[in-house]
Amino acid sequence: MAERLIRVVMNGVTGRMGYRQHLLRSVLAIRADGGVVTPDGDRVQVEPVLVGRNRDKLARIAADHDVAEYTTDLDGALADDTATVYFDTQTTSGRKKAILKAIAAGKHVYTEKPVGETVADARELVEAAATAGIINGVVHDKLYLPGLLKLKRLVDAGFFGRILSVRGEFGYWVFEGDLQPAQRPSWNYRAEDGGGIVLDMYCHWNYVLENLFGKVRAVTARAVTHIPERWDEQGNRYDATADDAAYGILELEGDILAQINSSWAVRVDRGELVEFQVDGTHGSAVAGLFGCKIQPRVRTPKPVWNPDLPTDQDFRAQWEQIPDNQEFVNGFRAQWEQFLLDVDAGRPHRYDFAAGVRGLQLVDAALRSSNEGRRVELPGL
Repeated sequence: MAERLIRVVMNGVTGRMGYRQHLLRSVLAIRADGGVVTPDGDRVQVEPVLVGRNRDKLARIAADHDVAEYTTDLDGALADDTATVYFDTQTTSGRKKAILKAIAAGKHVYTEKPVGETVADARELVEAAATAGIINGVVHDKLYLPGLLKLKRLVDAGFFGRILSVRGEFGYWVFEGDLQPAQRPSWNYRAEDGGGIVLDMYCHWNYVLENLFGKVRAVTARAVTHIPERWDEQGNRYDATADDAAYGILELEGDILAQINSSWAVRVDRGELVEFQVDGTHGSAVAGLFGCKIQPRVRTPKPVWNPDLPTDQDFRAQWEQIPDNQEFVNGFRAQWEQFLLDVDAGRPHRYDFAAGVRGLQLVDAALRSSNEGRRVELPGL
C-alpha cells in the first residue's frame, strides 16, 4: 500500500466556517484517520499550510492542532511547489484575486461559495482554470447532508412519481448584537463587504435544486432588509446594508415549481434549521439536515376542511422517518475526500467553477427580479 501526500494552502481558517468545518472537521480529521483510501487501497494523506491576516490567531490554531506551517504571506505560500492545492474560505470580496494568484502558481483550487462577487468574476475563474488545466472545485456541502442524501435516494428510486413542487424553509433569528452578541459575522450584513442572504444562500439553493430536481430556468424573488441596524463584534452600531431575507419562486426543468424562503430574521418552528418538502403524484417527503420523512400515496390521509370544529388529526404523526441504511460523515469532509481523490487521480471534480457560475447566475437573476419587480429567466452557461 502506497501513501501519497497532498499539501493544501488553506486561506481563511481563522473564520468560523473555515476553522470549524474545513480545518477541524475535514482536513485535520482526514489527517488523523491516516488520509483517504483510494479504490486500489493506497492512501492519500493531507497536510495543511495555514494562511490568514492575523498571525497570532494562526499561531494559536497551529499550536492547538499540531500544524507545522502557518503564514500571513499568501504569495510566499503559493510559491511553495510542494503545496499543490489552494483552498479559499476568506471573505467573498477577496476571493477572486487570491484564486487567480493560485491558478497562476499552478495550484489546483478548491473554494467556498460564492466563487466571486459577480457572474463576470466567476466566468473569469472558469476561463483561467481551463487555460491552466488545473482541477477546480466549489463547496457543495448541502448535497452531502444525511437528510438530502436520503431525499436523493427517494428521487432516484422514483418514489415521488411526477414531482410537482418543492418548498424550502431556511433560517433562524440572528441577534442584532445589542441585546445579545450576533451569532454570524457582521460583514454578512454589509453589502459593501460581500454580505447578503441572496449572495450567500442562493448559490446553495441552485446546486441543491439542479442536482436533485432540475436546473433553475426562471426566478421571481423579493429580497429585503428586515433589520436595518446591527452591532458588530466590538459592540459598535452599524447600518445593515445587505438583504437579510429573501422570498423566491423558482421554475425548474420538468415544470417543477420551487418556493424557498430564506431569512436571518425568523424564529424557528420546524424540526431543523432548513427543511425541504417535496410533493409528487405518488408521495411526498420532508427532508432536513439529518432526517427525511415520507408520506406515500397509499398512506395519505383525507382531511376535510371544516372551520367550525378543531381537527382531530395529528398531521405530523402521519409521516414515517426513513432509515439511515448507511453511516454518514460530516458533509464538508465527504466533499473534501472526493476532491482530494480527484486531485490524486488527475480527474475533474464534479462540482467545479462552472457550477459556481450557475449559482451566481441565480443570485444575479434573483436580485434583478427583486429590484425590478418581475420574473427573470436564467441564461445558459
